[in-house]
Amino acid sequence: MTAVLKRWEVLPRVPAEHLAGFPDLPPLLVQLLYNRQIRAADEVSAFLARSFSDDNPYQMRGMNEAVARLRRAIRAGERIAVYGDYDVDGVTATALLVPILQALGAQAEPYIPKRLVEGYGLNKPALEELAHKGVRVVVTVDCGVRSVDEAAFAQELGLDMVITDHHTGAIQLPPAVAIIDPKREDERYPFRHLAGVGLAYKLAQGLLRAERQVPIQRDALLPDEDDLLDLVALGTVADLAPLLGENRALVSRGLQKLNEARRPGIGAMLEEAALKPGQVDARTIGYVLGPRLNSSGRLDDAMASYNLLVTSYPDEARALARELGTTNQERQRLMKEMVEHARQEVAALGDARIYILASPTYASGIAGLIASRITEEFYRPTLVIAIGENESKGSARSVEGFHITKALDACRGLLVRHGGHRAAAGFTVKNELIPDLRAKMEEIAAQQITDRQLQPLITVDMELPLCQANAETLGLLESLQPFGAGNQRPLFVSNNVGVCESRAVGSDQKTLRLRLADGGVRCEAVAFRQDTRAQDVPERIDVVYTLQSNVWNGRVSTELMVKDWRPAAAS
Repeated sequence: MTAVLKRWEVLPRVPAEHLAGFPDLPPLLVQLLYNRQIRAADEVSAFLARSFSDDNPYQMRGMNEAVARLRRAIRAGERIAVYGDYDVDGVTATALLVPILQALGAQAEPYIPKRLVEGYGLNKPALEELAHKGVRVVVTVDCGVRSVDEAAFAQELGLDMVITDHHTGAIQLPPAVAIIDPKREDERYPFRHLAGVGLAYKLAQGLLRAERQVPIQRDALLPDEDDLLDLVALGTVADLAPLLGENRALVSRGLQKLNEARRPGIGAMLEEAALKPGQVDARTIGYVLGPRLNSSGRLDDAMASYNLLVTSYPDEARALARELGTTNQERQRLMKEMVEHARQEVAALGDARIYILASPTYASGIAGLIASRITEEFYRPTLVIAIGENESKGSARSVEGFHITKALDACRGLLVRHGGHRAAAGFTVKNELIPDLRAKMEEIAAQQITDRQLQPLITVDMELPLCQANAETLGLLESLQPFGAGNQRPLFVSNNVGVCESRAVGSDQKTLRLRLADGGVRCEAVAFRQDTRAQDVPERIDVVYTLQSNVWNGRVSTELMVKDWRPAAAS
């Protein structure tokens, strides 16, 4: 396939009458807030203050029942298992909730399934094992809402289920004492986009507030709710939950806690990654800390990451952080090999509507990363299936406008299990049904995906003269932090700028270093994975970019991070 050409859409300018309503704010900031649908005065104030006032956990359906059942278990000395997922969201949720239950006097323990053996979500052998050990209450975090058969099986075993999950449920909800899920159709909580760790935090809030009103353990030393927010920030950002509303407030406060590095595991992980407290932001979570915490579950056992987050011993924390660092390096090596294999499969498939890549070469723990990379490079929905002995595990990623989980819903008769979101999903399929799954998904894609959907759209916040791509503007953008899903770093376009220098750098020579000029202003720019030879860049270009700070030899400068460019329309 040739390189995917992108469409650019510059958002309209903010109306003058709206701009006049915010005389105390810089016009550029008003424009960026307007672009993010943050327009009413109270919304603007809350966003800039990073606040969310309406956060009563008891507004959530199922919260009263969940807290009551857990407190009854604590009083009766019943064993409780917190059943988490193996990604960062699930691990941080488990690491948050187990110590809270223990602090309240519960006999609580974690259970995180092994991705490579058990797969995603509740599974019957695990529930059987927990029941055999004497567990009487199972609290799920970041999973369970689609596990109807498994929850019914748990009921038969005498297990009471408390399900907390943020995924979209099936038509029928599983049988449980309580189901806490902001995506329930009957949910009335004012914020519906909490991650799994966010819901674990709300349940912890509910338990702590109930304990303070009617104590079970009168001498218990209860943690402060804010001390849990470092874990909330890690899981929320890593899971790509939208950083708006309550998530924005929780992550902002959580980043402060992360930078204090009070947990030995956090401090050790920062040290292993050559980061200092104070350097952690949402991007650091996404590109440095998150991959380390995810690597254990992808290649082996996510309990290594759980243990790192809950340990109170610095020596153990350092050893676990080194272990995760080594595991992450191996994940990177495997990823590079497998992405190259996937590219070869894509080349053989040609210009298809959807790519379904299946091979025993793929590792199931890395399938999602491969699917993400192929979707990013070729802008096609992609399923990557790691072929096993009898059954195969797969991950799917999609493009704007094609709901990948609904597409898999239409294939449910071919799948052992599946679940996910609009843009990402996981599934298990019997080997003999892979050809049928391929045919059905290709049929669905042919019916639903248009040519226009296969041309990625870059939505640009505004046109910016190159002379304003400076430290002052970059400083102004800080009030919009933290950036992430739902609140992306602002994109600007500067048109008809000169290219003074263009050179390829990096081991693969696929990164471009540019020096751009407009009048008397010159700016340094970098373009990662643009797959363009330096000599092919014309003398004048239109360029879309974000602004970032670059530190080199103690000198701080503003740099353009190029997202796309094309020959200048005026040249």
